[in-house]
Amino acid sequence: MKELSIGDYIIFLIYFVIVASYGLWVYRRKKIVGVSSSKDYFLAEGSLTWWAIGASLIASNISAEQMVAMSGNGFTMGLAISTYEWMAAITLVIVAVFFIPVYLKNKIFTMPQFLHQRYNSTVAMIMAIFWLLLYVIVNLTSILYLGAIAVHGISGINFSLCLGLLAVFAVIITLGGMKVIGFTDVIQVFFLILGGLVTTYIAVNLVAEHFGQQGIASGLSIMYNKYHDHFKMILPRSNPSYGDLPGLTVLLGGMWIVNLNYWGCNQYITQRALGADLKTARGGILFAAFLKLLMPVIVVLPGIAAYVLFKEQVFDHASAANIAENHDNAYPVLLNLLPNGIKGLAFAALTAAVVASLAGKANSIATIFTLDIYKKKINPAATEKNLVNVGKITVVVAMILGVVISPFLGIDKKGGFQFIQEYTGFVSPGILAMFLLGFFWKKASSNAALFATVGGFVFSVFFKFLPKFSNLESLSSIGFSFKNTESGLWEIPFLDRMGITFVICMISMVIISLIDAARGKKMKGLEVDTSMFKTTNGFAVGALIIIGILAALYTVFY
Repeated sequence: MKELSIGDYIIFLIYFVIVASYGLWVYRRKKIVGVSSSKDYFLAEGSLTWWAIGASLIASNISAEQMVAMSGNGFTMGLAISTYEWMAAITLVIVAVFFIPVYLKNKIFTMPQFLHQRYNSTVAMIMAIFWLLLYVIVNLTSILYLGAIAVHGISGINFSLCLGLLAVFAVIITLGGMKVIGFTDVIQVFFLILGGLVTTYIAVNLVAEHFGQQGIASGLSIMYNKYHDHFKMILPRSNPSYGDLPGLTVLLGGMWIVNLNYWGCNQYITQRALGADLKTARGGILFAAFLKLLMPVIVVLPGIAAYVLFKEQVFDHASAANIAENHDNAYPVLLNLLPNGIKGLAFAALTAAVVASLAGKANSIATIFTLDIYKKKINPAATEKNLVNVGKITVVVAMILGVVISPFLGIDKKGGFQFIQEYTGFVSPGILAMFLLGFFWKKASSNAALFATVGGFVFSVFFKFLPKFSNLESLSSIGFSFKNTESGLWEIPFLDRMGITFVICMISMVIISLIDAARGKKMKGLEVDTSMFKTTNGFAVGALIIIGILAALYTVFY
């Protein structure tokens, strides 16, 4: 039943009061010490600890697209969708070792600033506008939409009202700046993990009870033995979800582009570490990597449990119909099976995930618009106070746009998580190529970067719509195409499309840069030396532990 008991509302109210009170305390403490610069507002410069950075990274990343949409994919694909989370763990280690030192050494605070400093103002401005559109139209709106679906599904509150309340809650936190977001995210992550683990435990235990047993161990054993096809990390070509997770590409191909772009070239994520020193930033990122190993337990196992309960016809007719209509409804339906009190805790966890991500995304939108567009092109003489005020106005405007646009996206047609990954993937190959060569190859030119910016997008669109004009069945022999059962067309999986586009962008950038060098064009390199990439012994041990755990997981569930 779509309703919360009084006990559920009390638990949720406790969560709300704790987060709001702590955020207000951090904000007032910040005002007392008199820090009000734009860097402090947007980056919390020098004030976030390693555990706050790590928690904030996870709170910003784990949102409705994971809690709701990834559970939906867990229902459809099984454990294989966990590759996004587990590959992210090793990606975070790479970002901490190779990306963050370059940003900090060159005093880079926004991604467009990096492009301006490394290439030119044209590339930086194009990408600043591009990122703003992507963050607002795809990311912010999808978080709002999927979050509202879940809140509506568990509480019965009007969908439009859910959109508005989530937006208002996020705005309240965001207006306090990055420091408030960062430290309140610690509390958000606590509720997220606690509520998520409790939900997973009860969902798996429901499976055990259905088969006359008790306990999470029995439930997991039943799920694994009776529905073994949902515990494969590498999908065979015969699997209906092969187009979304095409075999070994998740280990050797496009999945690296998804993760390196998201964790290393994304203002929304890197912003948490850009205001810290290198040791603190690396410690926070390593902490986030360990937390990522835990995430599939919270966001994927419930979806698999829902699949088992659905197949065993445990759900009532209405709930089963909701899941059959849209697999993203699996998590909200599952939450409605929770007992009173626990349901309130799960509701708080879900809200924490959504609000933390909304706050982080809105702050990043405000940072890019204020520092890379407003300050550079609209009002170069703006004072620090003026910049902070413009940032706050941008937060409100972005959230209003998100509320207005989100109901019209049609995310449910593909599944929320895959919707975000595929449409972000139109730009990520070119962006990653531009960043990698910009970091580590001083000859990379601005003309080459401009090609990657525009050409990468054009090639992504070309490969997306190529099946409508050409039969790609011949590519199936080398694993680069599959037959879409809905359209009947032979298509290139979007992760493979990203890989092909990335290779084209890298080769093209090298050729264009060499041509520019031959013409005598001077390039603007960054300050990079090998000593920047040395890590502490503690970090190295932590990284090796993560690699060992991942190797074991992929070996067991291959």
